[in-house]
Amino acid sequence: MDKIDEFLLSELSQGISLTAKPFNNIAVKLGISSEEVLTRLVKLKQAGVIRRFGATLKPNNIGLIANAVIAWRVPSVRTNEVGKYFSSFSEVTHCYERSTVQGCWEYNMYIVMHAQEQQIIEQRVKSLAKTIGIFEYVILYSKRDLKHR
Repeated sequence: MDKIDEFLLSELSQGISLTAKPFNNIAVKLGISSEEVLTRLVKLKQAGVIRRFGATLKPNNIGLIANAVIAWRVPSVRTNEVGKYFSSFSEVTHCYERSTVQGCWEYNMYIVMHAQEQQIIEQRVKSLAKTIGIFEYVILYSKRDLKHR
């Protein structure tokens, strides 16, 4: 790695722009071509410096201001079935199972949903509950968006 690679990694850690050519701005800052940026990224990946490259969209930045985790109390014999069902919906961005705390917190399945307003989430959750026949759930709305890294 040289100083350009270090600066490149530093710039990428700040995020890339949502454009057709997201590496152009970084290339200009570095004084190299966007092709060289891509070549360097490939080499850094092959060397194991970069394990993976992914993108995360912040829901609030694209108009999805209602963000919620819905905790469900699903019978253990139905977790695979219900998890597969929840995961089949594009509006469910995460679906996972967790252990419960007996007598305190007995919700064992969680899904994450984003929408333009809370009413849309509530309607979708009611529809899911009716379809799967599970009515023990709680909707936990985000209060604020914390920085993602």
